[in-house]
Amino acid sequence: MKSYKRLVNYYETDQMGIVHHSNYIRYFEEARLNWMDQIGLSYSGLEEMGIIIPVTFVNCSYKNPVRFGDQIVINVRLTKFDGIKMEFAYEIIDESSGKIRSTGSSGHCFLDRGMHPVLIRKSRPELYEIMLRALREDGGRGRKGM
Repeated sequence: MKSYKRLVNYYETDQMGIVHHSNYIRYFEEARLNWMDQIGLSYSGLEEMGIIIPVTFVNCSYKNPVRFGDQIVINVRLTKFDGIKMEFAYEIIDESSGKIRSTGSSGHCFLDRGMHPVLIRKSRPELYEIMLRALREDGGRGRKGM
């Protein structure tokens, strides 16, 4: 599991002063991209290799509202990986209280620019090994878990 911290901006809130529900998905993405950087797989580097990682699904459960000025921590961990698809779990936590504000998950797949699946185990074994190492560190499930 890796953590990503951020301060909530005013423009992310709605008229009630609560972060708009769509921004939680953005927080997940920010944390996931940060996670990728931390394990040595920058998204821009993957794109330079001709690999894209579209979202196949996303889920979010809203537990407690996040408000302007809150400092939040987004915990992200890789939960599943099979060489073509991967899934992540997220927790958004208020840094000062430790209260869980939201939980969620997302699914992704590896594609080439022509939108064809990429089996990175064969085409990019170095990336495959990085992902397997990250999966073990995060306590997720491999090929049989998908």
